[in-house]
Amino acid sequence: MTESGRFPSRRIDLVDAAATEALGARLASALRPGDVVFLIGGLGAGKTTLARGVVRAWTGDSDLEVPSPTFTLTQLYDGPRGVLWHMDLYRLKQAEEALELGIEDAFAEAVCLIEWPERLGPLAPVDKFALSFLEDGAGRGVILSAHGSRMDRFAEVFGG
Repeated sequence: MTESGRFPSRRIDLVDAAATEALGARLASALRPGDVVFLIGGLGAGKTTLARGVVRAWTGDSDLEVPSPTFTLTQLYDGPRGVLWHMDLYRLKQAEEALELGIEDAFAEAVCLIEWPERLGPLAPVDKFALSFLEDGAGRGVILSAHGSRMDRFAEVFGG
């Protein structure tokens, strides 16, 4: 926590899908294996769009097809700095089902982008970055925050 006792956070307005993907690309440049990123928000909030920006930047392929892993639950992408897991846990019925996906190994060895992270329940890591998507009238935004040991890297990852 910060000196004020709060987790560091920052709001960024997202004017369109391109801005959301650009934020994802910026995020990808600071991520490293072992980082876990929670993408929090309702259906259509922009989680997969942001993940698309992260994945394309991570792999260095700006034209890469990045589907939502809603049905496959996980998509793995190799990049110069390691493996990135994009997970959509919406369809999980119980948190323990995430163990069958190999999520513990992913947490230790890869970058993990997780849509619907609340499905992890007690399996959710304490050390994480969280992006909470907001809808404010006609606009959209995201609250960026860091938790656990990731708080020390907040400025490095989110720029202040």
